[in-house]
Amino acid sequence: MKFLKTLTLIAFFASFSFGFGQEISEHAIGLRMGDSDGFGAEISYQKSISRYNRLEVDLGWRDNKNYNAFKLAGLYQWVLPLDGNFNWYYGVGGGLGNVDIDFDDDNDGLFIFGAGDIGIEYNFDIPLLISLDFRPEIGLIGYDGFSDNFDFDIALGIRYQF
Repeated sequence: MKFLKTLTLIAFFASFSFGFGQEISEHAIGLRMGDSDGFGAEISYQKSISRYNRLEVDLGWRDNKNYNAFKLAGLYQWVLPLDGNFNWYYGVGGGLGNVDIDFDDDNDGLFIFGAGDIGIEYNFDIPLLISLDFRPEIGLIGYDGFSDNFDFDIALGIRYQF
């Protein structure tokens, strides 16, 4: 009887571990399209660190006749399966950026921010990943137009996996 209980327990944990979900891809690159505090679409790269962890780096920039700006964000993420090809993830990180306003030298400069991240993603059977995430950001130091704001950035991501 004890052997049967042990065997049942091993079978339960084995089925749980095998059904826990798919591994995340080694690399993914694409676009993260959202508000991003005025920076719009960002070039996005994801690199897996372990089976359920990855690093995401996003670069957004704006360039027009009145100002030049860039923002670089980096996030460490935990990826967990929901159902089938659906995953959800959360993460923490931060970044830096710079705003150069042509007509107002007193209101531009470098800024540093902290960020969180939570989202869902669908991993297609082809090498395509689509996601919807929420990334709250808060300015820590620097440029006054960014540093005292709490920004709620919602974005749609589409990435090629390789």
